[in-house]
Amino acid sequence: MTVSMVKGQRISLEKPGGALTMVRMGLGWDAVKKKGFFGARQREIDLDASCVLFADGSIADVVYFGKLVSDDGSVRHTGDNLTGAGDGDDESVIVDLTRLPVHVTSLVFTVSSFNGQTFNEVENAFCRLVNEVDGTELARYTLTGGGEHTAMVMARIYRHGGGWKMNAIGEPCHGRTFQDMLPTIARLS
Repeated sequence: MTVSMVKGQRISLEKPGGALTMVRMGLGWDAVKKKGFFGARQREIDLDASCVLFADGSIADVVYFGKLVSDDGSVRHTGDNLTGAGDGDDESVIVDLTRLPVHVTSLVFTVSSFNGQTFNEVENAFCRLVNEVDGTELARYTLTGGGEHTAMVMARIYRHGGGWKMNAIGEPCHGRTFQDMLPTIARLS
């Protein structure tokens, strides 16, 4: 059963019958349809998903369109969607929790507009966490409203005791890449 999350909400990712071993953070979006003289048209929006891995408050690694696999191989980006076309997840980051080094304490998922388009031009944006083993959607965070920002810190999964938790963050910021967002990301890690 999917948990529909709201900004700031935290949930446990422990599942009945055993621990999670592999998860996928899927990000999806559509471009706002613009009405024109010849009807509605949709322009392309190039949003980019990134995952920043933290160990004791410091960046341990990053996975994004320019580096699709973490150094240890536990985190993998499925590829860059340059348009937002299609239904469902436009970009995904898959995390093998069993291979994640023990010193990695949290993973922060971000989305940024590489071409500088604002979230006023984006609709139906969401992030969702899926159990990659059986395809079950565990949690979904849907963004509401637009905004003049060009990036957003979407969510964080982090170690808690012997398991994992997810935090829906939804913090708007500015930047074309995760590097531009690092002050905000570090504050929320």
